[in-house]
Amino acid sequence: MNLGEPPLFPSITLPEAFQLPLPVLEVPRADIPYYKPLVVPPSDLRPPPGIEPDAEDKPPEAEPKPQIPEIDPKQFQPPEVQTLGIPGTNIEVPVPSTEIVVTAASTAVVSVAATLAATSIFKHLVSLFKPIIKQAWSKLQKKKGSPKTS
Repeated sequence: MNLGEPPLFPSITLPEAFQLPLPVLEVPRADIPYYKPLVVPPSDLRPPPGIEPDAEDKPPEAEPKPQIPEIDPKQFQPPEVQTLGIPGTNIEVPVPSTEIVVTAASTAVVSVAATLAATSIFKHLVSLFKPIIKQAWSKLQKKKGSPKTS
């Protein structure tokens, strides 16, 4: 073995890189919105002084506008609904009567109490029946002769 000679490693000759043409990028253009102005003549358009209007150009007779009657909102509310005025404004907020509020509140209290009581009774019954069900299950498994599962 000659120590003065460099080792010969295998080499691969790679081809030249493929020359891609430079991309041509278009300069971006913005489409500016535009509109054609609409000329609307005023509602009180009159001819200039000294010019008489034609018979067909005379303005039509103004028809009287129908009068809308004032409606009191209190006449459409049921008698149980009371209104409460907000100070500093002319806004009135409808408020239900005392009987309706008491009925709704007592119904809510009773339903929450019944739900909580039923939940606690159910949890207590589950803790009582769990050992009984486990014992019955194990006896059933022994009679069947199948292996016990955990």
